[in-house]
Amino acid sequence: MKNENLSVVVGAGLAGSAAARVLAESGIRVVVIEKLSHVAGHCHDMKNEEGITVHTYGPHIFHTNNREVWQFVNRFADFNYYQHRVLSYADGRMIPFPINRDTIAEVFGLTLSTNEVRTFLSEEVARSQFSNPPRNFRDAVVSQVGERLYELFFKNYTIKQWERDPELLSPEIARRIPVRENRDSRYFTDKYQGIPSEGYTRMIERMLDHPNIEVRLSTDYFDIVEELGASMTVYTGPLDRYFGYEYGELEYRSLELEFRTFDQEFYQPVATVNYPNDYDWTRITEFKHFLGEMSKRTTVCFEYPKSSGEPYYIVMSDDNLEKREKYMKNVAELEATGKVLFIGRLAEYKYYNMDQVIAESLSKTQQWLQAK
Repeated sequence: MKNENLSVVVGAGLAGSAAARVLAESGIRVVVIEKLSHVAGHCHDMKNEEGITVHTYGPHIFHTNNREVWQFVNRFADFNYYQHRVLSYADGRMIPFPINRDTIAEVFGLTLSTNEVRTFLSEEVARSQFSNPPRNFRDAVVSQVGERLYELFFKNYTIKQWERDPELLSPEIARRIPVRENRDSRYFTDKYQGIPSEGYTRMIERMLDHPNIEVRLSTDYFDIVEELGASMTVYTGPLDRYFGYEYGELEYRSLELEFRTFDQEFYQPVATVNYPNDYDWTRITEFKHFLGEMSKRTTVCFEYPKSSGEPYYIVMSDDNLEKREKYMKNVAELEATGKVLFIGRLAEYKYYNMDQVIAESLSKTQQWLQAK
């Protein structure tokens, strides 16, 4: 028997936790079901024995231009106003990334004024071979920065990350790569940026701390779905699993994360260094940069992409996107009934930044409440 004042939220990550909070504050009782042994999903973090806050599933930097989302997360956390900077180890040098005026100066040995960068890149593109409109990832990147920068920063990194030729990947992955004509070396340029001062896990714990919210950890939703009796479900888990793999399994890329602690104050000059061409890892992240934590030792994370394991990234190949389209027709039919909402990277098989996930969660749950 359905309980009209009970909603089930599947997943205690950003999407599920934001939805649960909105529903709870509207007076609805919410049960959050999480298969992991902790809340916060892939943005889970914790302090290690060195007193350094490490991100369990790899680095997460919050950035947004959405004031509503920024105000929402600030209800549950104070933020360290960290702004992310990345270097790329290429040709034996640490080079600023994403591409800006200093990147071009370092790679090509040129001194350009900021108003000369656009002309230079246009000339690089004109000398390059690619399909227009772009048919794949390679075309999309080369059409913006030319072949030399594509080969140096993108080609091999992409092969490592996705384990396939860039020409077999959708151009959507590189729909708009960041290119700066000035010397701005920040990875993101959003108005609001930072990392929760006490970590993402504590932020999510506060988000879920409401008398109308019950959290059940280490629980598989599909094992107990029949006994819940909820009138509405917010689903943030894998899209294909919800429908019993009716149209086949969707492909995800995973990561093997190797955490190492070194007996030195710092390992690298910035939080993240990409390795597009050398070694088997794609990047190294040094966590103490994020919150300015002090320690005589330092902890870093080496990322090795792999094909199986915890699902991190959707794979935007033609085959996967065709399957997604079929599943999303099912989603549209279910959402029209008002009984299920599908929200997030896994549930929509769609790439989202953290702020986009929260924005979608707030929007969908608020619309559902208005309709109700």
